[in-house]
Amino acid sequence: MDITFLGGPRGQRGLGVVAPFDFALDRELWRWTPDDVSLHLTRTPYVPVEVSLDLARRVSEHETLGDAVRTLIAVAPEAVAYACTSGSFVGGIAGERAMCEAMTRAGAMPAVTTSGALAEALAELGARRIALVTPYTESVTRALEEYVAEAGGTVTGRAFMGLTRHIWKVPYREVVEMAHRAVRSPGSADALFISCTNLPTYDVIPQLEAELRIPVISANQVTMWAALRRLGTRAVGPYQALLDASARAWPPVLREPPVLPEEEQQQEGWT
Repeated sequence: MDITFLGGPRGQRGLGVVAPFDFALDRELWRWTPDDVSLHLTRTPYVPVEVSLDLARRVSEHETLGDAVRTLIAVAPEAVAYACTSGSFVGGIAGERAMCEAMTRAGAMPAVTTSGALAEALAELGARRIALVTPYTESVTRALEEYVAEAGGTVTGRAFMGLTRHIWKVPYREVVEMAHRAVRSPGSADALFISCTNLPTYDVIPQLEAELRIPVISANQVTMWAALRRLGTRAVGPYQALLDASARAWPPVLREPPVLPEEEQQQEGWT
């Protein structure tokens, strides 16, 4: 059957993504991507190091980033995103900005990192009290706390898993449990951030927002949200506060009425 009368293929816009060598959630990034945008992924070279601050520094070296961005130039993406949280917060705010500059120099295109996108998302939501969920060890989690503080936030609660490998295998059930540990009580945080681009979060965000009644943002979500804004377009997804301003209004938290002493209860009954 002749289909040439349909024209096409449909034009596409390109978004480059530089991910660490162990990144396993390509499909999750695509779920936030509108139909007219194609993702062009490349990875940093393998290094025999487990998830740690040492690995974060190695996968964010400027030479490594420059080489990765140059592999994308042939397909002409309009922007490039570095999809790694620890690799982009390990050097603090100044280090994150220097990474963006290094990627822009290598490819002459706008660049964003996951941690830079996190700071943008917190500003967008007006969130200053932040609860954290991470799959990391305590030392890597502490470095994220320092980055959040440098960005103007206050960490009000945290829960970490202590993992150094195979993070993409964590089930949603465990992510939900950790989220409830991090948000200790209603009203204790303005937002929850679930860190690590290798931790699956796409389907669990609406559930957690409904349960916790605060915006819930994740590493892959903020990365795609910020990167697609560089293209002048929007990330797509289910009911998520970061992507839809109308989803940021929750009903007030219902509190249990105070228990009155027995005498007062009896008196209240008579009145």
